[in-house]
Amino acid sequence: MTQVLPFCRYIFTVRVLEPLRLPSFAGSLLRGSFGRSLRQLSCMTHMENCQDCPLLTNCPYTQIFEIPPPECHSLQKFSAVPNPYSIEPPQGGTRVLDTGDEFCFSMVLIGQALSHLPLIILAWERALAQGLNKSRSRCQLVSVHCEGDKEAIYLAGGKVRPHQPVASPLPTMEDTAVLEFTTPLRLQRHGRNVGLRELDARTLLIALARRYQLLCDTQMRLPPQLDFAALDEAAQHIDLKAEMRWRDWQRYSGRQKQAMPLGGLIGRINLSGNLAPFISLLSAGQWLHVGKETVFGLGHYLLHLSGNTEGSP
Repeated sequence: MTQVLPFCRYIFTVRVLEPLRLPSFAGSLLRGSFGRSLRQLSCMTHMENCQDCPLLTNCPYTQIFEIPPPECHSLQKFSAVPNPYSIEPPQGGTRVLDTGDEFCFSMVLIGQALSHLPLIILAWERALAQGLNKSRSRCQLVSVHCEGDKEAIYLAGGKVRPHQPVASPLPTMEDTAVLEFTTPLRLQRHGRNVGLRELDARTLLIALARRYQLLCDTQMRLPPQLDFAALDEAAQHIDLKAEMRWRDWQRYSGRQKQAMPLGGLIGRINLSGNLAPFISLLSAGQWLHVGKETVFGLGHYLLHLSGNTEGSP
């Protein structure tokens, strides 16, 4: 499988205008601020519930932030499908930034979301200006870079520069691969979290294939169709060894007005066997992420192959 689904990582540089406390994992904080700002910019009807809106299928907000599930799908019936983005929060744990300090985060845009980049940047600019965290600490968007492009595609107060997203490199086929998870991997089976004892190659690889297929189906006019029967058979012959630990994490849900406990596995996964059917999927997963809560940045990994290392810095 060659890369068909378009995606790109954008790096946002932010300057703090008022002291800001960043939590240990700021994905939920950033997503909430971005979503509110995007809805303010996009909503034409001001209806409380997007699902009842007559503009549901045409609104940029729902096409980016709350994409409606298809009425029917070959894999199963879905109450929700993957949104075409992942927010990758800054690393470094809990910290307090002073006025004038800068931090960076990334956002991966997938499929049709790429065409909304100017709106997405404007939404971030306004969200940061309105303030982050409960303290509403104001920030300023300084610049946006396309991954692999040294020249900024956007500077504060300017326009988005036309650019060509850099395609992800196509890896060579190998019999061994290491997935280094930099954020928790949150997989579920039959509605239950998959722990270290339950984790196997089939669960991981089919979850990655299903995410790729769903994104193709919702973001492309003529989506390719993966052969899940063949992938399932091949995955059963892949050996998985994990050096991982469970990491608890929680986020505050503005809708439910409560803290939501989350957790996942972090560390390294070693895969060995005939990886040819999965190597392109494994490569794309560095941008697409895998598992649950990918919009917050969970399920991000770097792929290391024998004699070759790929992934974001």
